[in-house]
Amino acid sequence: MSAGPASPPEFDPARLDAFLRSALPGRAAGRLVLERISGGQSNPTFFASYPDAGTRLVLRKKPPGPLLPSAHAVEREYRILKALAGSAVPVPPVLLLHEQDDVVGTPFYLMERLDGRVFHDTALPGIAPEERRAMYFSMAETLAALHGFDWQGAGLSDFGKPGNYYARQLARWGRQWRETKTQDIPAIDRAIDWLGAHLDETPETTIVHGDFRLGNLMFAPDGPRVVAVLDWELSTLGHPLSDVAFSCLPWHSSPEMYAGIVGLDREALGIPAQAEYLERYCAAAGRTQGPGRFHLAFSLFRFAVILDGIAARAKTGNAAAENAVAVGAMAESFALRAQTVIEGAA
Repeated sequence: MSAGPASPPEFDPARLDAFLRSALPGRAAGRLVLERISGGQSNPTFFASYPDAGTRLVLRKKPPGPLLPSAHAVEREYRILKALAGSAVPVPPVLLLHEQDDVVGTPFYLMERLDGRVFHDTALPGIAPEERRAMYFSMAETLAALHGFDWQGAGLSDFGKPGNYYARQLARWGRQWRETKTQDIPAIDRAIDWLGAHLDETPETTIVHGDFRLGNLMFAPDGPRVVAVLDWELSTLGHPLSDVAFSCLPWHSSPEMYAGIVGLDREALGIPAQAEYLERYCAAAGRTQGPGRFHLAFSLFRFAVILDGIAARAKTGNAAAENAVAVGAMAESFALRAQTVIEGAA
């Protein structure tokens, strides 16, 4: 993670300071230092540190302003992070959840700040080719560990609805598209129709991250190992291949399309082919088959809707990233890529 340019938070730091001194006695001593973390498009995130006490925290909150009823669910993030603590899925330790608006204007939670590297460019600039390859394979193995997590034993049976995952997801994202779209994109409408006619209705259920991609992983400071999976706001019970297909988007987008790898010399970079990445996931997960055309097309369609939703939030002034309008403009590119996959040309 890296801190963005200094910009004032949308809340009173003194109120947060007073809360932390009461909630974390002994750890909140001396001067509070707040830094906004750049790169996020959704829940505003801050480093909250007390250098004198050696305390290094991360605060994650909902955006200000009107929100969709189920959006930006920091409460769910806190719950899944707490459930995964100590499992084979690496996550930051969480400290507390505050569900009222009285401290920072919205609910928020606190977690420990970890040391590591986060890469939003999937080409992994500055990394040696052999390490790039190992990082992609670590991503595949971490995802397999998540899908092998015993969610029932962890008390997460009510974290989502088992079964009919893709039908429900298609209805949800189709509804969001109709209600919040900022532009007409016929490729999205065509994708909705095709996906509805080709639903994967297999009854598999696991915890799904919902936004599992390289940019939401933290790697060790000195090696290719994933040390934390971040940004859990879309997590639920669902079909594991939805996560797998979404993690494959770099192989279906260019550097201009949200930092993909299409058009790069992937062999020279050390980046495995999509088939190799999927083989590593399937081997670690004990599966015989990875995602197919439906799963990839759905992930591209859903990401197109998400990107347009960022543009919609920018219009109401409550998107977390300053480049929200530019990111939203990429929605059509991903919708067209979904159409290419549907047509069997990718």
